[in-house]
Amino acid sequence: MARVLIIGAGGVGSVVARKCCQVEDVFTDVMLASRTPAKCEAIAAEIEKNGRRIETARVDADRVDELVALMRDFGPDLCINVALPYQDLTIMDACLECGVDYLDTANYEPPDEARFEYSWQWAYHDRFREAGLMALLGSGFDPGVTNVFCAYAQKHLFDRIRTIDILDCNAGDHGHPFATNFNPEINIREITRNGRWWEKGEWIETGPLEKMVEFDYPEVGPRKSYLLYHEELESLVKHIPGLERIRFWMTFSDQYLKHLEVLGNVGMTSIEPVEFEGCEIVPLKFLKALLPDPASLAANYRGKTVIGCVFSGEREGREKKAYIYNVCDHAECFREVGAQAVSYTTGVPAMIGAMMMLTGKWRGEGVFNMEQFDPDPFMDALNRYGLPWTVTDFHGSI
Repeated sequence: MARVLIIGAGGVGSVVARKCCQVEDVFTDVMLASRTPAKCEAIAAEIEKNGRRIETARVDADRVDELVALMRDFGPDLCINVALPYQDLTIMDACLECGVDYLDTANYEPPDEARFEYSWQWAYHDRFREAGLMALLGSGFDPGVTNVFCAYAQKHLFDRIRTIDILDCNAGDHGHPFATNFNPEINIREITRNGRWWEKGEWIETGPLEKMVEFDYPEVGPRKSYLLYHEELESLVKHIPGLERIRFWMTFSDQYLKHLEVLGNVGMTSIEPVEFEGCEIVPLKFLKALLPDPASLAANYRGKTVIGCVFSGEREGREKKAYIYNVCDHAECFREVGAQAVSYTTGVPAMIGAMMMLTGKWRGEGVFNMEQFDPDPFMDALNRYGLPWTVTDFHGSI
């Protein structure tokens, strides 16, 4: 039915490729490309053990000319971008030049500034619309599934949503004293920037990890959860009418935060270049080279992730609270696709978003966020492809 180009061969790229190959009637031809062909070939070899063959290629996603040449050679209907957020715009440019639909899991972030927002990609809307193409932004879990949870709550559970709290808990143990669950550079930039939430029509800012609550997560128990800024807040404020407040929370262990504090104190989390023995290096990039590859954590990971949204609002004139969430097990993910749950919970929604586009269940011309489409087919697919969800009344407070 469709030819799909996947760019990025890290932990998430591996999950996307494997899950696409499980849906052969939609993803008839798959190519996996990255700057490191050996990674693509290793993933392809594992997939071939299950009876599917995929093509592999080398491409530098910073170079539009290389992306265009690859797209013209392979002829994809859709490009799934699971490379670095720095590369979103070059890949979007190549898609426009080649007439290819686009999907990613994280919004653009400039390499020299820890600032991620949708403005750069939303600016592409008219160009995609005029080309008759669709770009779907943030089809991971958060952003992604959490946006769809919000659309589902708006459609089925509430007449008006007043507040949303997005809560992301990783209660797993990978056995390392310090490691990040996705690209270390992106992860640490995200955590060390100021916290930010939206309330009563304005953005309110705090210092990094200044605001903390303890939340009782299903199947995991109470965990310290810290307020961060996350990109889905920006689009949900725009697309959920009547919203009064939205916040994002993520769990971190005391050990993780202590390591992060020390690394920050000695300058290792900085993105400002420094000169070392006649060479200019970025400390955070050097730190990334020293830390474990997130894909390497999978084999020994134990425990669960719990990600979801708590809503408050009104239904038929009464106050209502609800909680929609998913629980994912690290070891079960490894048994299925050789990945840990953080990669799995990002990769599966990327595949489902692509499936929504290719089957026509979600279509449009321009640049879109996940909550702008009917949530029902996506929610059904989550249950079918490994990320079952639960809806329950919520009786606590945050």
